Amino acid sequence: MRKIANSELGRVAIQDYRNMNRSRHVVVLDNIRSAMNVGSIFRTADAFGIEALFLCGITATPPSREMEKTALGATASVPWRYFASSAEALLHLKTLNYLIVGIEQLDQSISLEQHKPAEGQACAFVFGNEVHGLSDNILDLLDAGVEIPQFGSKHSFNVAVSAGIIMWHYLMCLPQKG
Repeated sequence: MRKIANSELGRVAIQDYRNMNRSRHVVVLDNIRSAMNVGSIFRTADAFGIEALFLCGITATPPSREMEKTALGATASVPWRYFASSAEALLHLKTLNYLIVGIEQLDQSISLEQHKPAEGQACAFVFGNEVHGLSDNILDLLDAGVEIPQFGSKHSFNVAVSAGIIMWHYLMCLPQKG
């Protein structure tokens, strides 16, 4: 067994990646305070072919030195858009028929493994602030609440870890090609 060299990975050029057919899922970041978390989410979105990131409120936007420490260039490959408020972003996505899915521990949340969007349904996955979670003023805009099952004592994931789990799960829900 040996490690695969970077030259063997078959990486796609950034411009080719930007023109590739990706999933119709977007990630909405609601007032994320850590630029390093945002960078990690950019990098994971690149890996899983997410359509775009919507950066809202106090969420850091590129260019950012702190963000690039974890994004490793993914801010150039993943399309993104800034909105002054998460509500504005969600209302925009609703006009485009996205299913708005809040990733949060809510009284009406269902467990991640129970949530399967209809085939072809575009989803917007909304992640909240590291301390306060989703902003109260956007809860009524959600079409669904999803909670990641946890078995430890903390009942808390880092937002970038949560985003990775969610992106992987919904990638696996897509019809497999080939």
